[in-house]
Amino acid sequence: MRNWLLAKHPERDSIAPDEDLIAARFVDSLSFVEFVLTIEEASGVEIDREEIDLADFRTLEAIQRKFF
Repeated sequence: MRNWLLAKHPERDSIAPDEDLIAARFVDSLSFVEFVLTIEEASGVEIDREEIDLADFRTLEAIQRKFF
């Protein structure tokens, strides 16, 4: 996920595991759906759109814990 995010933001060269991806504008409302789909593909876990909790997507640590 780190590589996917950095490819979308070439002005950045790193992301801290606990950095808030939404506050830092790595993910916004326009890219969120693509972000979720990418997590699904990478993890093999289907994410229920009705049960999405933004806390699970805020940091790389949270994504790792929830989906990998």
